[in-house]
Amino acid sequence: MQITVNGEKEDIAEGSTLLSLIRERGLDAQTVVAELNFDIVPAGTFADVRLKPGDSLELLHFVGGG
Repeated sequence: MQITVNGEKEDIAEGSTLLSLIRERGLDAQTVVAELNFDIVPAGTFADVRLKPGDSLELLHFVGGG
């Protein structure tokens, strides 16, 4: 199925969760902010959110540094 991630169309597996997509990208779910279809998704619910065809997802991740 196709969704948009950070402005780019991508094909992902049917039934993918937000958490699985974050992990596939090698990101730490605790340092990610996710906006799905213009709504912020609470971090504790990433595993419960099933992505659907046509979804629009923005992922922001934070890194430490100095």
